Amino acid sequence: MERTGSRDNPSASANLFSRVFFCWLSPLFSVGCRRRLEEHDMYEVLPEDRSGRLGEALQRYWDEEVLSAKQDLRPPKLTRVLIRCYWKSYSLIGIYIFTEEAIKVFQPVLLGKLIRYFEPQHDGGAVSQSEAYGYAAAVCCSTVAMALLHHIYFYHVQRAGMKIRIAVCHMIYRKALRLNSSALAKTTTGQIVNLLSNDVNKFDEVTLFLHFLWLGPLQTAAALLLLLSLMGPSCLAGMVVLVVLTPVQTLFGRLFSSLRGQTATLTDDRIRIMSEVVSGIRVIKMYGWEKPFAQLVNEVRRKECSKVMKSSYLRALNMASFFVANKVIVFMAIGAYVLSGNKVSASTAFVAVSLYGAIRLTITLFFPSAIEKVSEALISVRRIKKFLLLDEVAQQPAGLPETETKDCMVEVQDLTCYWNKRLGSPTLHNLSFTVRSGELLAVIGPVGAGKSSLLAAILGELSQESGGVKVKGRLTYASQQPWIFPGTVRSNILFGKDLDPQKYERVLQACALKKDVTSS
Repeated sequence: MERTGSRDNPSASANLFSRVFFCWLSPLFSVGCRRRLEEHDMYEVLPEDRSGRLGEALQRYWDEEVLSAKQDLRPPKLTRVLIRCYWKSYSLIGIYIFTEEAIKVFQPVLLGKLIRYFEPQHDGGAVSQSEAYGYAAAVCCSTVAMALLHHIYFYHVQRAGMKIRIAVCHMIYRKALRLNSSALAKTTTGQIVNLLSNDVNKFDEVTLFLHFLWLGPLQTAAALLLLLSLMGPSCLAGMVVLVVLTPVQTLFGRLFSSLRGQTATLTDDRIRIMSEVVSGIRVIKMYGWEKPFAQLVNEVRRKECSKVMKSSYLRALNMASFFVANKVIVFMAIGAYVLSGNKVSASTAFVAVSLYGAIRLTITLFFPSAIEKVSEALISVRRIKKFLLLDEVAQQPAGLPETETKDCMVEVQDLTCYWNKRLGSPTLHNLSFTVRSGELLAVIGPVGAGKSSLLAAILGELSQESGGVKVKGRLTYASQQPWIFPGTVRSNILFGKDLDPQKYERVLQACALKKDVTSS
């Protein structure tokens, strides 16, 4: 592929101030305000974000896990691999959100101290003017700090999700190129497309909320202690609502997980059917089978939409509980506080509402979202792991030792291969031959006799049941099916290599493209 003129990424050389305030993006925003952004306006990808580097790192952990699982006689776990590969960098990102949520909990205390300054009398004593200025400055600084930490956290956590998604995509692509004949019978192109288009996106979503699984209970405990010191046992009336919501949200998470698995299966079927329809559209049009196949696709799509609709209903209930919970919590807490014979002051009301608001956002939105996204991500991880465990083609056939006959190039001894063992009869049975240097071996036979299977066995793409294949040197294979990828004629010839004018002209001449290029 021809590379476009991308620019160096400014974040690599940005200073601390530029990183905190994202000033290194200002030139890109300036260009985007004047005109539409084009491909050459984009920056180069940072070296640590490149697909090759990320994919190879995760692949190395996965290979170690597969080897360890085989020795321990247990199934390998892709979740363990992801944790081992990314737990350090992802844990460091948690410092940002922990600091932000800690400020969010203790800021209402500062606000209460400030409000007490304006109250005429208070049992705890008046607040001096200098202290009020200090509390006001602390409230302002904490607000600025929360704004900065919020955007820094979401930038880094989304980048972490992107890295996981790219690394897993790299592994899926690599695995798809290595599947053997039996594995190809167990999967479909639609399933692979679904893994790359839908399942890997769950890593972007789960990384956003994963920290709230441990941060939510911790923040709730801290807020509860502050509320107990402020309102006494009356605050527990508001916490009852949160306690009731937690198991409900857990139930929603399990339902999300179940619906996600069913939806993914139906999506695989729909994509598989559509791929078959597109590939055989000529026959379908010839025999007038449009309506039966359209009904088949519509039925699968209807079932898929039904599962998506149920997921949307659950998501709507989650959002409804989020908007309603805050009002109910505050009402229950203040009502219990007043009925206990206490007098509500402005500072007490503001601090209680702010504390309940801080934990309400976490408990009723972020924590349920974390459960939902983790449930969906685990389903995706299970599907991706199942694909990664499919059988691969054999390694490149063992080369002939240098000590053997020099002119022996290919040696096949008692080779037996199956495309599908369930069919009973082997594709190749007890095949033996030797090809020496300078010899021409022609294999002839009717359709289905096994000519292409023999080539696949020599290439290592057809698993060997017995016997062996040895090849001296490197193999070069030219398929009888031509193909091109989207791009220019030059890009299809160069394949990303530098242009050699003389060699390029010889290729045009050999492919009889000289006349076409000059005429165009």
